[in-house]
Amino acid sequence: MFKNYFITAFRSLVKNKFYSLINIIGLAAGLATCMLILLYVLDELSYDRYNKEANRIYRVNNQIKFGNNHFDLAVGPALMGITMVRDFPQVEQYTRLRWHGSFLVKKGNENIQEGRVAFADSTLFDVFTLPVISGDPKTALKEPHSLVITEKIAKKYFNTVDAVGKTLLINDTGYYKVTAIIKNIPSQSHFNFDIFVPMIENDGSGDGSWISENWNTYILLKKNTDIKKLEPQLNAMMEKYSGPELKSVINQNMDEFKKSGGYITASLTPLTDIHLHSNKLSELEGNGNAEFVYIFLAIAFVILLIACVNFMNLSTARSSNRAKEVGVRKVLGSLRKNLIQQFLAESFLVSLMALIFAILIAWALLPYFNQLAGKDIYAGTLFQPKMLASLITLMLIVGLLAGSYPAFVLSSFQPIAVLKGKMAGGFKRSWLRNVLVVFQFTISIILIFGTIVIYNQLNYIYKKDIGFNRNQVLTINHTNALGGQVTTFKNELLQISGVQNATMSGYLPVNYNRNNDVFFTSPALDQKSAISMQSWVVDEGYVPALSIQIEQGRNFSGQYPTDSTGMIINEAAAKFLDTKDLLNKKLYNFKDVKTKDLNEYHIIGVMKNFNFSSLHDVITPLALELGKDNGNISVRINSSDIGGVIAQLKDKWHSMAPGQPFDYSFMNEDFNRLYVTEQRTGKIFITFAVLAILIASLGLFGLITYAGEQRVKEIGIRKVLGASVANIVGMLSRDFLKLVLISSAIAFPVAWWAMNKWLQDFAYRVNIGWWVFAGAGVVALLIAMITVSFKAIKAAIANPVKSLRTE
Repeated sequence: MFKNYFITAFRSLVKNKFYSLINIIGLAAGLATCMLILLYVLDELSYDRYNKEANRIYRVNNQIKFGNNHFDLAVGPALMGITMVRDFPQVEQYTRLRWHGSFLVKKGNENIQEGRVAFADSTLFDVFTLPVISGDPKTALKEPHSLVITEKIAKKYFNTVDAVGKTLLINDTGYYKVTAIIKNIPSQSHFNFDIFVPMIENDGSGDGSWISENWNTYILLKKNTDIKKLEPQLNAMMEKYSGPELKSVINQNMDEFKKSGGYITASLTPLTDIHLHSNKLSELEGNGNAEFVYIFLAIAFVILLIACVNFMNLSTARSSNRAKEVGVRKVLGSLRKNLIQQFLAESFLVSLMALIFAILIAWALLPYFNQLAGKDIYAGTLFQPKMLASLITLMLIVGLLAGSYPAFVLSSFQPIAVLKGKMAGGFKRSWLRNVLVVFQFTISIILIFGTIVIYNQLNYIYKKDIGFNRNQVLTINHTNALGGQVTTFKNELLQISGVQNATMSGYLPVNYNRNNDVFFTSPALDQKSAISMQSWVVDEGYVPALSIQIEQGRNFSGQYPTDSTGMIINEAAAKFLDTKDLLNKKLYNFKDVKTKDLNEYHIIGVMKNFNFSSLHDVITPLALELGKDNGNISVRINSSDIGGVIAQLKDKWHSMAPGQPFDYSFMNEDFNRLYVTEQRTGKIFITFAVLAILIASLGLFGLITYAGEQRVKEIGIRKVLGASVANIVGMLSRDFLKLVLISSAIAFPVAWWAMNKWLQDFAYRVNIGWWVFAGAGVVALLIAMITVSFKAIKAAIANPVKSLRTE
């Protein structure tokens, strides 16, 4: 019996090739999209789950509020981890990570830049699952001048993973011994370093300050620990250890500090939540966004639903064609359940064919999707047993969902009414079909609206005045390789024609891995609270090289010896200090917390605010202090011959650093890389939005085609009676365009709410103006008109004689 169902179903599909093709293409596109999005979502959800004890690992965060300044940090004090192990029996172990920055590794006569380098505690392997190929994980990070490297780095420099005990020359200054080789860290990790350096090599790793946060700290909890009981105790720990230091800095005890609205608290983030649910200051990597994952899942669902709606619409629209078949079958004794099974068999057959095409489409498009999404998803994942089982289940659900309504509707026709020809008007009287068309275009308009807003926000990021000029600024990296010649090199660059300014500093507003949070206070300012600021070491060329505007006072100058203790603060810091005349006022910070020795600074200028952090965050207090930081040199180029200037820079570099790679980048490109996640997400969203619109248009195309076929004789009569082509096109299009207008009215408030919520993640964002609504509505209307008009015009210009010759 079932064999007969499928044979009949196949014959029906072959008989109606055009509509069968629309259904199969639509469902295949929907299923392929679902597969790709599902692979993306599974990849996003798998982050950090390679750790065997992932459910027991947490990162310790800090939240600080001084006055109007609030910092939500992914880092904490240097001593937080070891203190938690000592004070809380629930904490089994801790480890810390901190970006080292890049360094140069010697290979033959060539120096190669390695950028993914981190300081790590010797307890790294006690917390994270980093399989060791060779070496002793217990001692690998205990001694200075040691390195733990991945197998990729071992093969790169030694052509083997058997490299423990061998050495690498770093920055042409010292040899480091390889103490362990680990497997490459999975790409689904919130950190992905290639080289680990012992934490003891970082001078600040034993910093006793509890109000200076620069360390990504992780704890491993003992089994069955109640996290809800542990987390509230962290605030008491922070108050206990930061209280005495706070008293010394701002002359307030903790109770007074909290009464003034300030706080210093700590919280825990589960390891597996970091990638999708954490967007704090000083993250190790740019994380994903859970909202986007949910949005993509929703898009996958609605695209599949749109494809199913197409199937349902075309099936019910063609009800009059199948009505006589149903009537004859019932007269010959078919039961309703047999007819339902027959129509469901057709639906499952279409779904099966669509699934086969969908797998092929997804397999073919996966490399392009990986490139678009910045992923490395393996194509074989599509053919794994669990995935195939999921896809077959999805196919059955789609077949049931798409075929159930047509099956029940068509099987309910009464044979007497059908055979008397009373079902011929089936196309125009389906309110459900109109509802489904409205649903399709409501979703399409929401996606069009979202696409416009996302594009507008990304465009705003690139064009916003961020307070400094990043255009035509070239940054030469790793200038510390020049050693004592770095200042001479900078001065010689200034002699090159086309170089307008140059500055030597690794603290750049396009490098969020460099941070230095410091607390300052000054009784002279007549305030009882300290100010927490980023404190960046720069030279006198920094402000002009980046075209930063000085609002009060002056820039650093070699003519003033006292500028060695000078400081330029931004408007955010000036607002917090709330003093009219800030120039020459003094600020202090601790040189040593234990001895309470102070560093004294005086304010020589106030600069205009500039975005030195992400546009997701508001501008916070920043101070520039004069000093030497020779990690990078940035030059402002004022020449139309940029290539010629770069060639001169390169020649100068090689004359002073032979054998060292000349590594440079443009600041505007570095800035754009900061928003690569938003760029990728926007491209994915736009791609799937276009796909959803195309699938919806495909269904609309099928409906208008069928409408023309159903009304072919009516069109012929109207033309004979004098109706113009425009009249006929208007008649066929009017009903569909009304549905699009209804869809717009429903979609606009939903789209505005969803995109307004998305924009809240940005401290600096666009407003959703009236033109966005107008643009989305016009685009949807144009798509519908183009889709409908194509077939409507074809029907309108057809020769009426051909349609009426049988009458």
